[in-house]
Amino acid sequence: MSIYEEGISAARAAGGYAAEKAWCRQFKREVFARVLQTLNRLGWSCTMPEISERDIKHYGGNVARWSAESKRLCQKGELYADLDVSGRCIGLKFFQSVNAPDRPDNGGRYQGDKEKHMPYVMRLEMERARRRIRDYLLNVFTGYVFKPSDPKIGINGATALEYAKHSQRSSGHYVEHLGRASFNSPDNGFTRDGVAILDGAKVYAITSAGRVIYGAAYYSLNGRWMVITGTHGIEWADHLDLYAACPGDPRVKRNAWQRRNRLEGELAKAIKAMNFERAAVLRDILFPGRPAIFAIWNAQHSLYHRAGTRGYTSDLSEAGKFTVDEVRGWDCAPNKVIALSVEAVPT
Repeated sequence: MSIYEEGISAARAAGGYAAEKAWCRQFKREVFARVLQTLNRLGWSCTMPEISERDIKHYGGNVARWSAESKRLCQKGELYADLDVSGRCIGLKFFQSVNAPDRPDNGGRYQGDKEKHMPYVMRLEMERARRRIRDYLLNVFTGYVFKPSDPKIGINGATALEYAKHSQRSSGHYVEHLGRASFNSPDNGFTRDGVAILDGAKVYAITSAGRVIYGAAYYSLNGRWMVITGTHGIEWADHLDLYAACPGDPRVKRNAWQRRNRLEGELAKAIKAMNFERAAVLRDILFPGRPAIFAIWNAQHSLYHRAGTRGYTSDLSEAGKFTVDEVRGWDCAPNKVIALSVEAVPT
């Protein structure tokens, strides 16, 4: 939750730094204090963070104290929130570590999709606090306007179709008569098998995980389409990953690139750890029959190509490994094919 005021620029223009400082002090006393007061009434404990010796040494005592006075760590049960004021903005950021599968460190502060991972009761308590603060400020101050958050699929009741339509309308490239952004290339409106796509058209799509899905396509940006597969199901796919007809057996994953990239990454880790027994097993899985293996050096960047020639690295163990068929045509400036096995001879 964020609270923005618009008066700081006028104060700065009228009276310089002194007027701007006075405006910030008044904003903190009138708005920041009321947010704290509302949280306390709801049973939250709000404490000022301790001033560390490092901050005092790095920023100086006055700056460190001023920074700490502008922040509060709020807690109610196992639900936490960081409250801070800076200039014309007050931010209230909720977090929890009960369910933070990706980033349990720092109490879950840096977990992605916090609202999605938050337990149901915690989410209700968070929403209660936000609404009470919103209603209080709207009643106390004239001129305050509430801007609802963007739809979140399955969290605040939005369906995948509602989310897709909102995403199209809120885009800076939205064209009214098209009902979407315009194509930056005519090819963006065609599937890989050459069929024109209209918003809502049924298509087959290959996801980033290599799965084949079927749903309604809605244009996003830069050749990307949103494919809605159900009430709350949505996937993004490039127009070259869309098909009007089913592209073969839908039960077969199209994940050869992901498999190759993951196996080559595990091979590089095994070599670095001097676990050559594991490296030999991975090599035989990647390249059965022990064919000649090569790397590709780029003289222009002075780096090796990574797996699939996607990206570069200075570490030969992390460089992509290629067969003789895969490097054919690459042995020309600025690239140079380098043999990684004694019997390998580039062609």
